[in-house]
Amino acid sequence: MTQQEQRTWLITGADKGLGLSTARTALEQGDRVAVTVLAADGQHPLAADYPDRFLAFHLDARSQEGIAEVIAQVERAFGGIDVLVNNAGYGVMSVAEETPPDRYRPMFEVNFFSLTEMCRAVLPGMRKRRKGHIINLSSVAGFAGSDGFAYYSAAKFAVEGYSEALAKEVGPLGIRVTIIEPGAFRSDFAGPSLASELCAIEDYRATIGKRIQGYVTERHGNQPNDPARFGPAIWRISTEAEPPIRLQLGADCAAIVRRKVAQVLADQDRWQEVTRSTAFEPERA
Repeated sequence: MTQQEQRTWLITGADKGLGLSTARTALEQGDRVAVTVLAADGQHPLAADYPDRFLAFHLDARSQEGIAEVIAQVERAFGGIDVLVNNAGYGVMSVAEETPPDRYRPMFEVNFFSLTEMCRAVLPGMRKRRKGHIINLSSVAGFAGSDGFAYYSAAKFAVEGYSEALAKEVGPLGIRVTIIEPGAFRSDFAGPSLASELCAIEDYRATIGKRIQGYVTERHGNQPNDPARFGPAIWRISTEAEPPIRLQLGADCAAIVRRKVAQVLADQDRWQEVTRSTAFEPERA
């Protein structure tokens, strides 16, 4: 790549897994990359290999002031941010009825509210340059709700609604928005990045309780999708003049999305008489 073709990326939650894969791919393609990490010292294994094109910052995703400072430092070091990848987040798996606010509200802060604040912080620069690409990570659970993931699904549904509306607002300004819906990747999501609790209410134990109990032990390390292939997929759509508004990654995710779309259409066809029954009666002469 020439200097003129280089782009600047900002990727949140790039300590490991999907964020790390994306950062590594962008660097291998010759771009400049800044990442946020949980490590208090801001250290990152990619720094030694790319000392001139890589920066890492510690960031508490819930800190609005911290987000603004990271954006300012990246822009001072590398110039305008061309691609923002909102990857930071974690999962909560529990019975909805049993989940108290102190369990799900912090997850919303990280998975949704910090994402919106990161978008708000990069948009002034993107508007000024009339270009940019915001890539927001949702989940298959952000398109089709999953038992045991009521609050996680709710946060990711919020990401999707926000991203769709944002895309319509900023599209005329030359800024693109893409929602990524990953299927099951062999990352830490079913391990350290998932907060799960066994259910206490007897009525749920044979159904969702059983699923929660086996989710980490049976699923972690057996997911069908390779994190190393995630980054190249993200980089590919980042080079498109007209990237998709929504992209599923993984055949498992695509199958779930198709089943939900078919169900929605079937329900619409079945209940169209009731759907249309709310209209005003036509006025009679």
